[in-house]
Amino acid sequence: MKNKWASFSLLATTQFVLILDSTIVGIAMPHMGRELGMNAQDLSWTTTAYSLVFGGLLLLGGRLSDYVGRRRIFIAGMLLFGAVSLIGGVAASGVLLIAVRAVQGLASALVAPAGMSLVMTIFKGDPALNKAMGLWGAVGGMGASAGLVLGGLLTDWFGWRSVFLVNAPIGLGVAALALVLLPAARSAERTRGFDVAGAVTSTAGLGLLIYALVDAAEAGWTSARTLGVGAVAIALIVAFLAIEHRSANPLVPLNVFRRRTLRAGNVIMFLVAMAMQPVAFLLSLYTQLVLGYSATLSGLSTLAIPATIALTASFLGGRVLTRYGLRTTTAAGMAFILVGAALYLRVGVQVDYLLVLLPAELLTGFGFGLLVGAVTVAATSDASPEESGMVSGLFNVTTQVGISVGIAVLVAIAAGVTGGSPAPEALVSGYRMAFLGSTLLAAVGLAAALTMLPKLARDREPVAVSA
Repeated sequence: MKNKWASFSLLATTQFVLILDSTIVGIAMPHMGRELGMNAQDLSWTTTAYSLVFGGLLLLGGRLSDYVGRRRIFIAGMLLFGAVSLIGGVAASGVLLIAVRAVQGLASALVAPAGMSLVMTIFKGDPALNKAMGLWGAVGGMGASAGLVLGGLLTDWFGWRSVFLVNAPIGLGVAALALVLLPAARSAERTRGFDVAGAVTSTAGLGLLIYALVDAAEAGWTSARTLGVGAVAIALIVAFLAIEHRSANPLVPLNVFRRRTLRAGNVIMFLVAMAMQPVAFLLSLYTQLVLGYSATLSGLSTLAIPATIALTASFLGGRVLTRYGLRTTTAAGMAFILVGAALYLRVGVQVDYLLVLLPAELLTGFGFGLLVGAVTVAATSDASPEESGMVSGLFNVTTQVGISVGIAVLVAIAAGVTGGSPAPEALVSGYRMAFLGSTLLAAVGLAAALTMLPKLARDREPVAVSA
């Protein structure tokens, strides 16, 4: 391709918007509730519906891109995303708004793995693949944090409907540019049978698992609802694994988990997502409920995280990976995240942002920007041309489930320590315990990087893939 970076910019922008959309609605929820008459439980579904469908359909979306064609699925998903966002911007009821969020999740599940597969295609055999993968992972990390900032600004300036309406021109514009900038997809898999049973069981199992984790904070970890839904989810996932073991053309061939770097990349990303993503969520609560920041100021106070991720991934991550290899790069990044997470333990009822929060944000952002390219390369570089969509979907599932588990567990820990008290001292105690959990997860991630990944860059060369 003549202009690989123009194509990559389009794909990276799309990934940023999709991940941003998972958090941008959160800041606007109080305004939605007042206008549409939605209570707290109704509002929670605007987030849950998106997470459920997005996480549940990622494996299916990835495999569909292998069968139908990556550019074709990418364009279809973006058109759907833009159109349904427009409906959300004019919604007159909470039920319609929740339905819109579910369809946004479906569109995202189609676009995200297809987009990653296209990045792998565009940079096949190119030394710049390491840099591209680092940037790709970075925009995902930035999107979730930036959603808190942009959600506050859009809501304060233009109203809550703007967080939906802004997606409509983006979706339609990206779909149009994709026809010009992205390679046409040709898949060798089209003539082979499709694993319908695997698609059904994986989608239902992952969706119910994410629901059980998200709902556990409200229903209780030992409640009949949580245990019942969790048991059904596990049964469906076990059924999915049994089906894949016997299927002639499985949705996810189980032998991919025998690959050392793929297995390591997914495990480490799961741990990083668990440790990092709850931090932005907890900081949003801490700065507003304890420090008294406005929604906009709360979002701006976390801006150092995505900014540092972007700068590190753009100018350093790929170079370090090329020179020092997967293990050293990932371990160094995890070490910075570990130190940064530990610094969040200094939060209090009254703190100086520049002395307490900013250093922790800079360290965690730097660490994530440093390691994300290495982890992404590890999880995807072994993919054959026929597997790239599936492997991309698997990596996205790992990330999404890690985020869901991390938020559910750490928020539950904070709530358990707080005991329902709104007093700032009680809230701070809960947040400290949650940040301790994040620190311990980062330590486990560091151990995983040191023991699971090959040491040298030459131990793991990118495999050429095609659309």
